[in-house]
Amino acid sequence: MSLFRRMPIQILLDRAGGEELHRHMGLFALVLLGVGGTIGSGIFVLTGTAAAQYAGPAIAISFVVAGIACLFAGLCYAELASMIPVAGSAYTYAYASMGELIAWIIGWSLVLEYLFATSTVAVGWSGYFAQFLSYIDANYGIHIAIPHALTSPPIVSTGNGHFALGGGIINLPAALAILAIAAILTLGVKRSTMFNMLVVLLKVGVILAVIGVGFFHVNTANWHPFIPPNNGTVGDFGWSGVIRGAGVVFFAYIGFDMVSSSAQEVKNPAKTVPLGLLLTLAIVSVLYVAMALVQTGLAHYTQLNVAFPVIVAVQHGGAFMSRWLQLPVLLGVVIGLFAAMFIGVYGQSRIFYAMGKDGLLPPIFSRLNGVKVPAFSIWLTAFFAALVAAIVPVQLLGELSSIGTLLAFAIVCIGVLVLRRTHPDIPRAFRTPFVVPTAILGALSCLMMMALLPPATWIRLAVWLVLGFIVYFTYSVRKSVLARKPVTEQG
Repeated sequence: MSLFRRMPIQILLDRAGGEELHRHMGLFALVLLGVGGTIGSGIFVLTGTAAAQYAGPAIAISFVVAGIACLFAGLCYAELASMIPVAGSAYTYAYASMGELIAWIIGWSLVLEYLFATSTVAVGWSGYFAQFLSYIDANYGIHIAIPHALTSPPIVSTGNGHFALGGGIINLPAALAILAIAAILTLGVKRSTMFNMLVVLLKVGVILAVIGVGFFHVNTANWHPFIPPNNGTVGDFGWSGVIRGAGVVFFAYIGFDMVSSSAQEVKNPAKTVPLGLLLTLAIVSVLYVAMALVQTGLAHYTQLNVAFPVIVAVQHGGAFMSRWLQLPVLLGVVIGLFAAMFIGVYGQSRIFYAMGKDGLLPPIFSRLNGVKVPAFSIWLTAFFAALVAAIVPVQLLGELSSIGTLLAFAIVCIGVLVLRRTHPDIPRAFRTPFVVPTAILGALSCLMMMALLPPATWIRLAVWLVLGFIVYFTYSVRKSVLARKPVTEQG
């Protein structure tokens, strides 16, 4: 039963009142943090690949399906964040509601979410950066050549969840970008948050420009058939392809839950964090559906299976879009994806910080430097994310990140029901409406999207969880705070 020992909520609330992490963010900064972390490779890269491989123009419906699942999960997140406003997000909520082993599974799964999501964004950034250099060379004669072998991973996707060795050596720009992010983050959260705010405003501006201009250049013939017929294989077009596409582009919503990871750095978190979660989710959902319709309307979905589908769509939008929007879009995406990497490293370092505080990871993970940031966790996250981005293709990264996040979201939905039963009297600034059906539908929708991801992705998830169990049973189960100093449920 010690595997399911729960962290007393009072201990977490006492931690929330500490001054280790600075509370400096208001609602506007928090929403920008969430939007900045959410909008990344999911919309700029995976929209095209998921449309080409699974859903066709109906990728817009896939975004709606994924958004509904996120809404259910977001409502559950909002209640938990209002009652337990501390760093750690889903990991912390699971520790309080379902016990240490489940919390470990969540924390380990969140590594897939944040670390692999950062790597995915970095690979997408590298593709757009290469296109930017090509554009500058072709239009301004400024030649900056990076050998193809140094911008391509040694592993390539062969379709349907399978991979093989390719002709690349290392995706060097992707790795260097992540390490640069770590350097910025170690300067302190306040400075890095200001940087993020400026970049997010630029990124959203670029998306609005593509949507606003693109709708006037859409070729509606590209939307027919809107749902391409299934080819006889589950998940390849048809309605099963739409659902599988939802599981893949669910990655695009990864980051909205990062809002709850920042709870210890937010002013009045009990009210600000739930509102920030829901506003972030609403903003990105509208942008995603509109962007999916524009991309598949400007270019046929079969042409979007590339690392830079937005540029392909702009190029197919006619002379005006190609001439006047291509450079601003390239600049905006390159800078915007840089910001998304920033949020990924930030979020993972806060998960590690919380696990270090609880003793599930060595104390160095929760050690803060002179400007009150967990420098070791930041650099460790950046190192491994850079290594993965350097050698692994974007399709594998996106699917792994999605399945890890879906698992975490499903457990969060269950957790809100458990805490309603075990801790009904703890104040909640936000209460999930219709909590039982909302939580059940949230968990089921996440599990449904997981079920339709490629079988190979499930195998990789199983291998990842086995590695996590090895770490837990060889270190964490003996070193956790609750193992060293048992406490009562009242703390």
